Amino acid sequence: MSLLGPVEIRNLADKLDLRPTKRFGQNFVIDGGTVRRVVRIAALEPDDVVVEVGPGLGSLTLALLPAAARVIAVEIDPVLAGQLPHTVADHDPGHADRLSVVPGDAMRVSASDFPAEPTALVANLPYNVSVPVLLHLLETLPSLRKGLVMVQSEVGDRLAAPPGSKIYGVPSVKAAWYAEVRRAGAVSRTVFWPVPNVDSVLVSFARREPPVTSASREEVFAVIDAAFAQRRKTLRAALASWAGTAARAEEALDKAGIPSGSRGERLSVTDFARIAEHRPLS
Repeated sequence: MSLLGPVEIRNLADKLDLRPTKRFGQNFVIDGGTVRRVVRIAALEPDDVVVEVGPGLGSLTLALLPAAARVIAVEIDPVLAGQLPHTVADHDPGHADRLSVVPGDAMRVSASDFPAEPTALVANLPYNVSVPVLLHLLETLPSLRKGLVMVQSEVGDRLAAPPGSKIYGVPSVKAAWYAEVRRAGAVSRTVFWPVPNVDSVLVSFARREPPVTSASREEVFAVIDAAFAQRRKTLRAALASWAGTAARAEEALDKAGIPSGSRGERLSVTDFARIAEHRPLS
């Protein structure tokens, strides 16, 4: 097995007449040490079925294949989706049968699109859709037990932020509904082609059960969205539209045991679930 370096990446791009686009968030990893590090931190088991979003030219894919039972690559660019099996066959023919390619948008895939139940997500997520893709896959693929993703540094910090942090917000709380999330290391912008204007981080997650609540996920997420739509306002004011009036929001907060003068950034996902349980009837 041989990994892709800068020369191989550029040769492949030339062969495909590829010009990386912002539309697809294409920044390809060109450093073998980085993809080996990603696989090491991901701590995959031999029986893991890995879903990789945005495999691009195959840098990370080639590093994942020997470490897992199967890699299912979701690629929105039809040219790259068509090329990936050939790249793997050329560079690692011994593991080529472990690769499956799902052409399409990771924001629209469902469990039925996958030939096997994925147990891990390992990916260099496109910057422009990293959070919605992560949340969509966690919701759509309950078999995902763990994962490690590369995202923009600021986004990674928000995903892993605890309650009370200045950067704690909607991504932090919604990710916490599904999993324990933590920052797992920095990634220099110099390992990508083209070089992005920001640095990246690795973020790991481990699936856990959502809070025990009578409210649905959609109901809890509606409270989260309302609470952070106007961060500077108290929850009594921020949740007024969600509850119908500020007075009814205060009533719901009182029943949930949350001070009405609190702000969303102080609440855990369990707190939001308690509030959702007490939404006043219209």
